[in-house]
Amino acid sequence: MNQYQKLVDNLTKLNLDNMAASIADYRQQVNDNQISFSEALLELTDKEIAYQQQKSLKRRIKRARFPIIKLLSDFDYQFQPSINQQQIAEFATMSFLDNQENIVFIGSPGVGKTHLSIGLGIEACRQDVRTLFINCHELILRLKAAQGKQHLERVMRRYERYDLLIIDELGYLPISAEEAKLLFQLINGRYERKSTIITTNVPLSSWGAVLHSTANPFQIGKQQKLP
Repeated sequence: MNQYQKLVDNLTKLNLDNMAASIADYRQQVNDNQISFSEALLELTDKEIAYQQQKSLKRRIKRARFPIIKLLSDFDYQFQPSINQQQIAEFATMSFLDNQENIVFIGSPGVGKTHLSIGLGIEACRQDVRTLFINCHELILRLKAAQGKQHLERVMRRYERYDLLIIDELGYLPISAEEAKLLFQLINGRYERKSTIITTNVPLSSWGAVLHSTANPFQIGKQQKLP
């Protein structure tokens, strides 16, 4: 193995995949005096950093379990002119996480609640925020299964650790009193420690009937009502 082959092998072993794939082209440019060695190394390392950052972002997005990729930049505010675009932009800064505030998107089906929550979730991933997206019904099923297997405390701790938990479609399906208690327990465990985004078609005035309680378990910090 010659020195060049050894170099490529070393880059691969160091998981510098982008550099390993690009080194041949830059080597030729240096040999042809088109670029200095320092310039070549700087460009190679800059591209490798960008490549690694993109890989890391993809991993965070995958772990967040979004059902589909929806970006805030793709949201049609003309379709929903009642939405406060400036407030959504403020949400995208993730400043609400600093105060452990929650966000609730309220509106009828098809108005963009899930799109906005996923878009904010992806922005959170870009900012290295540990994020999870989960449908409310699926969340309840997982909590009930954990309770049945005597693993509820461990599963609760896992959900409580996410810096941003997105619960989609609260109230879309009926919630029993027992299920509501599990949601209360989870949200109380996150209260003033982590932030939660909730999408729902249920107006706040009806939450008591849906959750079998007059108490508000989500301690709402910010709301955005959709048509």
